Amino acid sequence: MKTNILPFNWRDKLGNTEYCSIGDDFILLENPDITDVSTYPFKLDVLVTAICLRGTMQGSINMQSYTFQGPNLIVVFPGQIVKYESISDDFSGIFIIVSQKFISDLKINVKEALSLNFSLHQKPWIPLNEQGLNVLMLHFEIMKKVMRVNMENPYCIEMVRHITMSAFYGMGFHFHLFTVKGKKSKREMLVEKFLDLVQTHYREQRELGFYADKLCLTPKHLSKVVRETSSTTASGWIENHVILEAKALLKSTDMTIQQISEEMNFPSQSFFGKYFKRCTGMSPSEYKK
Repeated sequence: MKTNILPFNWRDKLGNTEYCSIGDDFILLENPDITDVSTYPFKLDVLVTAICLRGTMQGSINMQSYTFQGPNLIVVFPGQIVKYESISDDFSGIFIIVSQKFISDLKINVKEALSLNFSLHQKPWIPLNEQGLNVLMLHFEIMKKVMRVNMENPYCIEMVRHITMSAFYGMGFHFHLFTVKGKKSKREMLVEKFLDLVQTHYREQRELGFYADKLCLTPKHLSKVVRETSSTTASGWIENHVILEAKALLKSTDMTIQQISEEMNFPSQSFFGKYFKRCTGMSPSEYKK
């Protein structure tokens, strides 16, 4: 029997929960009542980071079942399918919900962002030791104070964005350490080789066949292994590299769209514009504004 994937509105589920927010781009929740969350699968259009302080929460991410025992850190990406199952009476946790726009505006190194993305898709949570928990709680308290004191400040979102980047680089290292501890399968090693190649050649090569040839595989087999191992298609990883780089150049430099097109080795500005719009839903000029 096919299960319906329902849309999910975080605002409707907050009820009387106290929270700090900057519009719909950044929301902080402390110990929200999530027992009212639908037990049917739903698809997220936001990124959710949950710091489980104590207690247990059970559910699934992309149909993979997990039991989260505090203290730990959980990250769920936009587009992933989530199902809430149960929560213990002693559960205590903090939730940080950010929009896709907020994510795209972060000035984070492309290689680091995509490497962490791969680690999180392999395992979306890590246990927290006392030091890791203290670091996260420090960032959370700073975010909360900055938002409460500077709510009328037009640069409040920028301050929070920089604190988020600090947390990213702090906890990203712990995610990498945790995910590389176990012995890697041949498929995981193959995907890592593929991602290393993409990180080296994505500015010049966007065709899957190039990477398949380098790995002595057919494009079909490479695509199958990458999709089953990382929950993202091989073509999707290539596009992610290209689009993240393009977004960084559009937002962080004074390069023209024509110059960026040439920098990224597109045959023309028009071709670059169509590629960018297909992947993001907007033109390069719209994104730049």
